[in-house]
Amino acid sequence: MRSLQSRTAGFTLIELMITVAIVAILAALALPAYSDYITRSKLTEATNGLADFRVKQEQYYQDNRAYGTGADCGANTTSFSGALKYFDFSCTKTSTTTPPFQDYTATMTGKSGSPVAGFTYQIDNKNQPTTTALPAKWGTAPPTIPCWVIRKGGGCQ
Repeated sequence: MRSLQSRTAGFTLIELMITVAIVAILAALALPAYSDYITRSKLTEATNGLADFRVKQEQYYQDNRAYGTGADCGANTTSFSGALKYFDFSCTKTSTTTPPFQDYTATMTGKSGSPVAGFTYQIDNKNQPTTTALPAKWGTAPPTIPCWVIRKGGGCQ
């Protein structure tokens, strides 16, 4: 009777192998979803930065009755452009006519080697957000819909 009790206590090798296999399958399914979630969290740096820039541009315009020149198009962007970890910021004037008809396009481009490499977001003086580039695994940027793609398959914000 005593030997029967000691044999039934514990797990067999087959039971342990099945458990390890189930955990491995669940991890294989969860890891890509988690990676996409982390990447999406890093995209907020670009969308929030461009929205912040747009507000600063309008404040600059209210004070000066024109958008400025240079890499930041007049607005002081040192508060956020120096703190960007995953994106590079640039601003270009798209029109050189006299104020108030000045146009600009602000761009956030994912830094190479970072998890957001391949992403490019823009906003212009008409407050039109656009996604101009996405990594291949995220789909294609919508050519006619003014939005920032923040999900795989073209999900927009």
